Amino acid sequence: MASLALVLRVAIALSTQGFFQPDEYFQALEPAHHYVFGYGHLTWEWVSPVPLRSIIYPALNMPPFWIIKTLGLDTRYPELLIAGPRIVHGLLAAITDIWIREITRQVLNDAFVPTAYFVSLTSLFHSLSLSRSMSNSLETSLTTAALSYYPWNNAQSKQVQSNRATSRTRMCIVFAALACAIRPTNAIIWVYMFGLLFLRLGLRLSRGSNLIRDCCVIGAGTILAVFALDSAFYGRPALSLLNFLRVNASPVSLFYGSSPWHYYLSQALPILCSTSLPFVLHGMLLAVKNDEKKPKTMLGCIFWTLTVFSFVGHKEWRFLHLLLPMLHIFASRSLVELYHRSAKIEVKVPREKRKNAIAKTFSLPIRTQDLCLLLLTVPASIYVVFFHCVGQIKVMSYLRSLPPENLTSVGFLTPCHSTPWQAYLHRPELAAPGRMWALGCEPPLGLQHPSDYKDQTDIFFEAPLEYMRTHFPSRVDTSYPPSAFASSVPNVTFVETLQVVEQSSRSWDLGWRHEWPQYIVLFGALLREPGVLDLFQNQGYEEVWKGGFEWEGEGQRRGAVRIWKHIG
Repeated sequence: MASLALVLRVAIALSTQGFFQPDEYFQALEPAHHYVFGYGHLTWEWVSPVPLRSIIYPALNMPPFWIIKTLGLDTRYPELLIAGPRIVHGLLAAITDIWIREITRQVLNDAFVPTAYFVSLTSLFHSLSLSRSMSNSLETSLTTAALSYYPWNNAQSKQVQSNRATSRTRMCIVFAALACAIRPTNAIIWVYMFGLLFLRLGLRLSRGSNLIRDCCVIGAGTILAVFALDSAFYGRPALSLLNFLRVNASPVSLFYGSSPWHYYLSQALPILCSTSLPFVLHGMLLAVKNDEKKPKTMLGCIFWTLTVFSFVGHKEWRFLHLLLPMLHIFASRSLVELYHRSAKIEVKVPREKRKNAIAKTFSLPIRTQDLCLLLLTVPASIYVVFFHCVGQIKVMSYLRSLPPENLTSVGFLTPCHSTPWQAYLHRPELAAPGRMWALGCEPPLGLQHPSDYKDQTDIFFEAPLEYMRTHFPSRVDTSYPPSAFASSVPNVTFVETLQVVEQSSRSWDLGWRHEWPQYIVLFGALLREPGVLDLFQNQGYEEVWKGGFEWEGEGQRRGAVRIWKHIG
């Protein structure tokens, strides 16, 4: 059964054609590509005076990059640089499907394992995100693995005292520590789970002290390991975990958007659960109604995490991805209950005498109508894997296919981080500063009033025609020289410049200077801005490629992805 998850997740990873989140590329693949090949775009989190990102997660992509480079395959078959990390993350994604079976077995019983496994394999959000190179996805897998080793039966003293139970608890702590190393906010879930465990074990001081000792030893070891890796990567002492938490709790995080307190309840949960949501809610109701101890522990963890996350202004669906396996377990609780009700078979959790007979009799105990509802995720998954936002990925394939002598410079007049970068392009001739550039979106670092700040992308899209008239030459230089100051570098000088601008109340335009590139990448929405189409045509540009659907995307990302080339 584990092989099914491995094959499915790797197949989804290799087949994914579309764009979901910039972090998939700029917080995972680009740093790894930069480290192995010496070039690649590093965002502000990596080059700011206080680094926020740990190299531990991007390092997972370094082995396939290094192997491909050592074998000399990166120049002949650059597509392998895309496939290699995808295989790695597909294998890591399968951990979620495999370990959810063990959690279900411990929290419910064997009768519910096939159903929970099925719900996980057919999850729409898993198809969209789990196999991608995103820290939230690996966090989900590690959290699931940790919960599979969690001592759910801690109330039974003999089991708690056994060496096997102690070993399993330590494995839980190890996986939890790794999850926190990948995303420090993962600690929120373990404050609840280990806090609850300590309260239950604390009746005997030795048990509680052993738990605290193991948490301290494993946690300290993990922090020291991350500190050593990050310090080696940055060339100076760096504690990225602390910096990450500090900055994400500051107003800087709101620069990337804020949502109301109910966002996770009203939007994120329905999107994550999709067609399984009614069964998730019903399963939660059954846990409370029947006073089921272990499911109620899991339910408390979910509500605790939701509550804490809801206090943070910046919210995204994927931040709750770590809860989705637990939600799937509640869905399986409901589905099996409904199935046996319809068959007039009474099932009560945890009736041990019934569970073995049920598990042998029903391989997938789901009613036909419920199965049809769950399977609606299959066509939706096919869409998000093969067709959703494909233009933002295929544009890099087109540019990569061009011969080096016909690819002198490229400018991206798109909202920042709308496409992958060198990890998908792998063109060293464009690694020189100003040869390939995009509009920036550096956050308001060091400002007292960050809400007044406008980045380069904001300034450009407020008046695209005016921006190009003032920041580009009047005519195209057919040698296509590199742009001297196409975007800002968020270093110490950048922070000091923003502070001077804030105090003087001048424009946030930092005087960027562009040269007209050989190729311009844009979304169709830009061509509908007054005067932009005429300007491109008057400068001698023609559209040579178009990818994606014009109706998808939002705001400035509508109208499909297009490439305009200077013809003369």
